[in-house]
This record gives sequence, C-alpha cells and structure tokens, in this order.
Amino acid sequence: MKTLFIGGIKSGKSLLAEQYILNQRPQTKNQKPYYLATTEFIDDEIQKRIDIHQERRALKFTTIEAPLDLVSAITPLNTPVLIECTTMWINNMLYHQKSKEQIFEHIETLMQLDCDIVIVHNDVGSGIIPDNALARKYVDISGIVSQMIASQCNEVYHCIAGIATQIKGKK
Repeated sequence: MKTLFIGGIKSGKSLLAEQYILNQRPQTKNQKPYYLATTEFIDDEIQKRIDIHQERRALKFTTIEAPLDLVSAITPLNTPVLIECTTMWINNMLYHQKSKEQIFEHIETLMQLDCDIVIVHNDVGSGIIPDNALARKYVDISGIVSQMIASQCNEVYHCIAGIATQIKGKK
C-alpha cells in the first residue's frame, strides 16, 4: 500500500504521517516501521527542525538516512517505510546536478516497489510563480513528482492546520 501526505510547510503532515504509519501495523519490539530521512543540507534552522523530528520518533521508528537513493535504501526492508520528505529529496537531487528525467525515473521505480510506503511531500505549488529559474524548476519538478506519487497511491491526504483530509482512497 502506498500513501501520500501532502500539505504546506508546518501543516502537520509529518506528525500525521507518523501517526498513520504507526496505526497501520501494530509495533513489536523487533518490527518498528522505518523512517527514511532525506534532509542532507543543514543550517541552524534546519537542524532545529531535524532535532524535533528525531526526538518525536526516537523510540517508535528505525531511522535510515538516504538523501539520494531512496530505492536502494528501501529495497531490502521488510516493514513499512515513512519517507520524510520527497521535496527535500528533490532539493538534494538538484543540488547534485541530477536531471528532472533522473528524478522522475527514480520516483517511478520507487512507486513500483512491493512494500508499504508512506510519503510526506510539501505542496510548494500553491504560492506565486518564483522570480528565478532555479526556484521555478524546483516548483515545477515538485509539482510533477507529487502528481506521479499521488497517481500511484492507494490513499492521499491533504494536510492543513494539523488536520488530514482524505482526498483519495477508501473512506
């Protein structure tokens, strides 16, 4: 099963996705879900955000850091995986000079994996058109990636103000 939590920054999507994956399958001491962290570039403000996420998930998840190759990180796992988040992953890919075709191909491969994945994605396309080419490229790629992911997910939740509204899947 594939599930997407999408929303703006500070919409509550990460916490809601964490709660969702924990409720989907009862935890045992040996069978925690994986938390695949994608954030690679850190400044003081991003580090504070990472610290909050790490503290919140400390005993509930097994954390894997995979800033670029999501597929290789997930392939050997045998329990649900939460990817936090694909928009930071896109940032990493662009920083490392990966093409939009490589990004799209990786997402296509990811969505074909035979495992339960919960994906967190920032909705960055709800604002104005950015004033520079790199930001426009990022927003365009992010929008296409969100469409690719949502089309392959069993369930999609839009998050705002800490509330998830199901917009795709069985209710």
